[in-house]
Amino acid sequence: YAMKIFIKSEIPEMDYAFIERELQFLKEFTHDNIIKLIDTIDKDDKYFIITEYCENGELFNMIVDNVRLSCDTAASFYYQLINGLEYIHNNNTVHRDIKPENLLIKHNKYLKIIDFGLSNYLPEDGLLETPCGSPSYASPEMISGNAYDGVKHDIWSTGVVLYAMLCGYLPFG
Repeated sequence: YAMKIFIKSEIPEMDYAFIERELQFLKEFTHDNIIKLIDTIDKDDKYFIITEYCENGELFNMIVDNVRLSCDTAASFYYQLINGLEYIHNNNTVHRDIKPENLLIKHNKYLKIIDFGLSNYLPEDGLLETPCGSPSYASPEMISGNAYDGVKHDIWSTGVVLYAMLCGYLPFG
């Protein structure tokens, strides 16, 4: 298991909303490619979030350590990423911060999507307006400040991740 420990007095007021949002989605989601929430513990001065442990760390570090990934490894991770995102999207939710730092790898090369603090439910028209996430992985619509389709934004981000896995650097530098 892995544990995040938050000291309540050190959490900025606005970050509480991100923590609550992440927990809300993690409690709803059950999928092989999404980090599994085990438990939460709320003590007087600390907040504990317990999840499954991904011993191979972030996809980002795997890319950096290997310069680039093999086509087979990148294809496997990309398939798992799309599989997890399809589940998220089918639950009327978008992630909005897909990047290698938010993709963990378990020992058996299972990819796990993490960090749902910027996620949101899809509105009826499918369009979102709040720019968020990492600019290097953000879709042009989000960067330009226009309303954007959250699902298409997530898919755009997966393309940037795939490029990074295969080339070892970002496409728009």
